[in-house]
Amino acid sequence: MQLSEIGKMAETFWMAIPGHFPFVQLDALVVMPMHVHGIIVIDKADEEHSKDTRSSVSTKNQFGPQSKNPASIVRGFKIGVKKYAALHQINFAWQSLYHDHIIRNDIAYQRIHDYILNNPEKWEEDKFHK
Repeated sequence: MQLSEIGKMAETFWMAIPGHFPFVQLDALVVMPMHVHGIIVIDKADEEHSKDTRSSVSTKNQFGPQSKNPASIVRGFKIGVKKYAALHQINFAWQSLYHDHIIRNDIAYQRIHDYILNNPEKWEEDKFHK
């Protein structure tokens, strides 16, 4: 896969994620012409998840800080790439949403990992390939 300038920057910003989110480890990644596939491993201490919020009544978010979840990680990545594109006057836009999937076991991990790494070979068959 020959990456465009924005594709190279997407890869660079992806690799920088652990610098912004120290609890994140990166796994397989492929930057395609119209999309990105990657595996993010979130490794937070269990104490962050041990609070029992069911017994307290509060107007605060019962799920804890929303700056340390997959959505915030992807949002930060997308913002970084978009700012780079705007600064360098590159016509670029992300789709508004993204698809995520929790990998629950080794079999699912291997299937998804292989899908990501083999995705460039299937680009000719992709419905978005022109």
